Amino acid sequence: AVAIVKEDEKGTMEMLISTPVRPVEVMLGKILPYVFVGYVQTGVFLVAAQLMFAVPFYGSALAFFLGFNLYLVANLALGFLISTVARSQMQAMQLSFFTLLPTILLSGFMFPFAGMPGWAQTIGTAIPATHFLRLVRKVMLKGAQISDIVGDMGAIAIIMAVIVVAALLRYRQTLD
Repeated sequence: AVAIVKEDEKGTMEMLISTPVRPVEVMLGKILPYVFVGYVQTGVFLVAAQLMFAVPFYGSALAFFLGFNLYLVANLALGFLISTVARSQMQAMQLSFFTLLPTILLSGFMFPFAGMPGWAQTIGTAIPATHFLRLVRKVMLKGAQISDIVGDMGAIAIIMAVIVVAALLRYRQTLD
């Protein structure tokens, strides 16, 4: 989000808009470096989990990475959506933090999801991290295969689709 807002502030986004590139292509061009970063971070996480903490990986690596790809795209699209709303880098950072805090608190990362009040579970269900954490636990600790995580991947895919559509619509509005 911050990188895209920075382009707006510097005026280089105007140059991108004046080229014959479609909004989807601009979005992909801005997001692809972060895909690489996401893969590196996940690789480090998996190696550290196994070597430093002896966390097993019983399930399908393919299942893990299919779910990871959906989760990564959902998060990158959320960043892109934030960049279409934010007017400054500071505002983009604040909005990013505003989405990060509920993700940490309501996804089941810090507190057990089942122990949360109903309203918190409802909000948590709309957060991609909730489903990704379930997916990771199922694959790594319970030996889940793709067929076992279809529900979690479907939930992430639906949330991702909503965010992508909202980001593209909002981006097109900012072009007008």
